Amino acid sequence: MAHEIIEKLPYSHPFLFVDDLQDINQNGVIGSFTFKNELDFFRGHFKEAPVTPGVILTECCAQIGLVCLGIYLLDAQVKDFEKPQLALSSSEMEFYLPVFPDETVRVESEKIYFRFNKLKCKVKLFNQSGKLACKGILAGMLTGVESGK
Repeated sequence: MAHEIIEKLPYSHPFLFVDDLQDINQNGVIGSFTFKNELDFFRGHFKEAPVTPGVILTECCAQIGLVCLGIYLLDAQVKDFEKPQLALSSSEMEFYLPVFPDETVRVESEKIYFRFNKLKCKVKLFNQSGKLACKGILAGMLTGVESGK
């Protein structure tokens, strides 16, 4: 199931921030991503001591915690849909610790609600040591087209 969800994501390298989904159900998702040292943004943020930009951490949380969960929930409503689309409608994030090159992070998302194709979730991103690096609330509108239509 996890592989099929990742395949449906509307992102590709270098803007795909999901490596694996460890658990997904109607109430939430847990997934991971490794911020490899070769990622382009590390060359300039910051040049002497690179860290992952907060906007990229937010994007990682959104891809795992909102879009992957949304695809799972949409799939339960509309069997065999394709071309999922998402519009992020709100984000409120707090940052606590930096995430460095070659760190694997874990994102945990808990659904607040999903109705009328609007999904709102609490997200937490933990660094490789298991410490909370950031958390917040993300919301977005999701749509998908049934296969063959």
